[in-house]
This record gives sequence, structure tokens and C-alpha cells, in this order.
Amino acid sequence: MSVRTQSSEQSAKAAHRAGFACFVGRPNAGKSTLTNALVGKKVAITSNRPQTTRHTVRGIVHRPDAQLILVDTPGLHKPRTLLGERLNDVVRTTWAEVDVIGFCLPADQKIGPGDRFIAKELAGIKRTPKVAIVTKTDLVDSKALAEQLIAVDQMGRELGIEWQEIVPVSAVGDQQVALLADLLVPLLPEGPALYPEGDLTDEPEQVMVAELIREAALEGVRDELPHSIAVVVEEMLPREDRPADRPLVDIHANIYIERPSQKGIIIGPKGKRLKDVGVKSRQQIEALLGTPVFLDLHVKVAKDWQRDPKQLRRLGF
Repeated sequence: MSVRTQSSEQSAKAAHRAGFACFVGRPNAGKSTLTNALVGKKVAITSNRPQTTRHTVRGIVHRPDAQLILVDTPGLHKPRTLLGERLNDVVRTTWAEVDVIGFCLPADQKIGPGDRFIAKELAGIKRTPKVAIVTKTDLVDSKALAEQLIAVDQMGRELGIEWQEIVPVSAVGDQQVALLADLLVPLLPEGPALYPEGDLTDEPEQVMVAELIREAALEGVRDELPHSIAVVVEEMLPREDRPADRPLVDIHANIYIERPSQKGIIIGPKGKRLKDVGVKSRQQIEALLGTPVFLDLHVKVAKDWQRDPKQLRRLGF
């Protein structure tokens, strides 16, 4: 049994840690919501539609003893398109480069083939420590939660994964989120902070603005649209001739869909949906940039862009 003396505790305190953690899990396992809860600000887009995250959004958690950089990967899934394959490649590359992997499994859904598919992939990555995170605990009672924790432990044993921790959390109810950070930090390497104090993400603002527009465009549309929407910010400039105390940023962005028939869904009757998308995303963008924004949105068709390498490149994938 190790006895901690005062001096060893002090030296442990002195060591600052900094490193990268990534959350994995099937689509809609609560990864983005958890990232936002840990950072304390919206940096990853959240949506109740699966497969909304396409960019590696890094959230940065600043603590006196550590800096935890969260890499939010797309959900790993069996790919059906070129875009799907590219997203999976992004995930695997990320796993190989981080210091710790958090595997998110929702408390309210039994472990299924999708979870096992990811767990098998994780079992092949030997050197990176893994933490199992049971998310959405606010949606179940204590008996169901206990059963899920046992099932997660068992799956680890069957596949030869040694979980460093199994942690139940509710990002929405803010339960055990701070504890999760406390458990992740010791798994990071010792070292100085990698990002300046106050930075919450290293995503370029333009990418984040595009994601906020896309999140608003996804809300309430029919099930066939989530993958079909891409947003590109064509221009983002401070308006000239504005007094210093009343700045305004002009943002011109295009919402791309795959087929002309989808245009009406996004625009809505008499343009009402598109207007709502503009209002909703503008509020989020203004909060992000800290300045008033003039937002100009256009809907364009990029035929079958998910299957076309040239278009994927142009749309930033």
C-alpha cells in the first residue's frame, strides 16, 4: 500500500499536465454535449440528429493544474459514401494521436452492434488509456444505470479492454462532469499549457460560424436531410465606415444541399424556414464573436456532393 507523504503530495501538486483527450462513440452518444459541458461554452455543435459533427472541434478546458484539450471526432459508423469513409479515417487518425480516449455510451440505450464495432476497434489500440463514459444518466433510474455500468465493464472484459475508469455523467444535468475532468487529467502527460489562457477552441472562427448555421439548418428538418447539408462561409469581414463602438461583421454563407427537391425543405413556405435559420444562427454567431452580425444566407444545390471527391474538397472535407 502506498503512503502519501506531505512532500510527495506537494510535488504532485506542482506538476502541471497538458494533453489531448477524444470522445468516441456511435453517432448521438452525447459526445458534443459533453465537450460543451466540460469547456463551459458552446464549441461543438449539438443536434438530436445523428452524425452532425464533421470537423475535429477542439474544446479547451483550462484548470490551475492542467489543460485538457478535447478533440471531438465524428461518430464512427459503417460508411455508405465517400464522405462516410473520410469521416471514419479522421476518427482513426485522431485515436492514434491523443493521450486518452473517452468512449461514450448512452445510459438509456442497451449496448448494441454499433457500440461493439467501436469497442473492437478500440481494443486494437493498445497504448492509449481508455475511459468508459456512460452519458445521459438523467434519462434513467438507478437500477437501469447500474445494469448499464455492469454491461460496459463486461464488454471491456470480453474484448480485452482495460478501462481506467467507468464514469456515469449527465452533461445536461451537470452531474459528475467536473469529476470526469478530475479523472481524465492524471492520464495526461506532464507539461506546460499548449494554448493561451482564455482560448476555448482552436477552430478557425469561419468554421465555427459555418457549423452554427448548419446546426440551425438541421433543426426540425426531415430525417433525410442531416447528411445532405453543408455550409460554406464565403466571406466574413468587418463592415467599413462603422464607428469603433458600433462594429458590424458581414457574413455571406451558402447552404449546400444535394438535390433541387431539398431546396424547398430548407427555404420553407414563403422563405420562413430560411429566415428562422438566419435568426437562430445569427444569435449564436453574435455570442461567439461578441459583435453584431449581418448574415446573408443562400441555398445552393451541389449535386450528390457526398459522393464526389472534387466537391468534397471544395466543401472542406
